[in-house]
Amino acid sequence: MSIRNAILALSGLLLAACAHVPPDMPPPAPGGAAHDWRETVAGIASADMGDGRRHAVEQGLSAIGLDWKAAPFVRDDDRGANLLAPVAGDADAPLLLLGAHFDRVDTGQGATDNASGTAVVLTLAERLRERPLAHHRVAVALWDLEERGLVGAHAYVEQGREQPALYVNFDVFGWGDTIWMMSPTPDAGIATATRASADAAGIGLSVGDQYPPTDHLAFLKAGWPAVSYSLVGAAEIDGILSMYAGKPPATAPRVMEVIHSEHDTVEKVDAESAVRAIDAIEDALRRWDAMGVEGVKDA
Repeated sequence: MSIRNAILALSGLLLAACAHVPPDMPPPAPGGAAHDWRETVAGIASADMGDGRRHAVEQGLSAIGLDWKAAPFVRDDDRGANLLAPVAGDADAPLLLLGAHFDRVDTGQGATDNASGTAVVLTLAERLRERPLAHHRVAVALWDLEERGLVGAHAYVEQGREQPALYVNFDVFGWGDTIWMMSPTPDAGIATATRASADAAGIGLSVGDQYPPTDHLAFLKAGWPAVSYSLVGAAEIDGILSMYAGKPPATAPRVMEVIHSEHDTVEKVDAESAVRAIDAIEDALRRWDAMGVEGVKDA
């Protein structure tokens, strides 16, 4: 959850925040969805960065039966490769694209930022492959080099690839009681659907256009519909936004103690909370799809 300039601006704040070691989260019991999701996060986080991390994501895509392809790119001085895969749906149906970045910074293992978001995309892809949407075709995109300035997502747009009816991004999905949703329009179809799903699941929801910089921005800059989801504690949101504005609160939010630090390991994620939120977002996507193509033109 960063771009190059934000990393530079936040580096001093993060060093100060990391003087406090955030506590580990209890692992889930074996055999359930939370355990499986955490294992996916752990597999990506424990891989070497760069090609090793990409290969871990490729294995995750193959494990759920997706016919993925690498999409290499060169943008300025940056070289990388996104991973793209169709999931399900009629070829003529409008595209719902789910995405997350899989790269990390040099410090830590990038479990929260952003093996967690990548694992959410893999989980949703498996579910939507087993039970496709009625009105939309689904595909996934796993982005390279987000931490260098959203490079992979910008490359997708600049390569002239298909514009989705909606792009849904996942970044920093580690713990908490609240789904934090970036939506430029708070009463858009997907926001309305998410509100209904969060209410039904008893999960908090915060919707607005103030949100840390991540891959949805590449799509919005191109005029393409996009939203983004994180999972955090409700009490963290104001502090996160303050820190990105250069006004750190007296107590750093947990997210800012973890990401881009040596503490960003799988032990910090709360898989039980993550899976509850994944269930709610899957329900939101199905509610949004059920509105039909005419009902979701503005996302």
